[in-house]
Amino acid sequence: MIQLIFLIICVILGIIVYLSGALDLLGSFFVTIIGIFITMTSGINWLAILLLFLILGTVFTRFKKDYKRRIGLVHEKRTVKNVISNGIVPIICAIFGNYAGFIGSISTATADTLASEIGVLSQPKLITTREIVKPGTDGGVSLLGTVAGLIGALIIGVSAFILNVSPDITHSICISIIAGLIGCFADSLLGATLERNGLFNNEHVNLTATIIGALVGIIITIGA
Repeated sequence: MIQLIFLIICVILGIIVYLSGALDLLGSFFVTIIGIFITMTSGINWLAILLLFLILGTVFTRFKKDYKRRIGLVHEKRTVKNVISNGIVPIICAIFGNYAGFIGSISTATADTLASEIGVLSQPKLITTREIVKPGTDGGVSLLGTVAGLIGALIIGVSAFILNVSPDITHSICISIIAGLIGCFADSLLGATLERNGLFNNEHVNLTATIIGALVGIIITIGA
């Protein structure tokens, strides 16, 4: 009976995600399947962290949308590729119950999303050369974007403790901030090098960054 309730909840959430415009149809369907797997293996509290990331991403993608449209940086609906590149690592960590890798990867994805969406409101510099570049340039970083990313990672860390995904608040925040920022800066570095040279696309960069974030989270836990 409980499993049926969880299944219904996941389907309803998938429909809400689609109707909100956060994801296209295939992406929403994939999120629903992900939700079912995570809920059945780790619990709905782990799923709530993923949904929080999705909500934050949606809200800040729409923030200052008119300005972003004027400079040509309004994102269309995110697709299943975006879901996989940002979500596959935390999904694997959740299924295996590895909260450190889960928090590290989700914090990375959240920090990167908020840094990108808020950072375009200021003047970024290329992370490799410090050259001033246009907002939205691959590998561009700014103080405003970094602060936004830090706050996003912190939200994930605190929420992970509140939702009982992490057993300790200090440890949870430590993982989220350190792993989130390292993963976020790794994303920018990959964007400034491999993506700008055509060797990686955005999905490759996001996937690699979340792997790095997960590994950093796990290393922090091992060293604690």
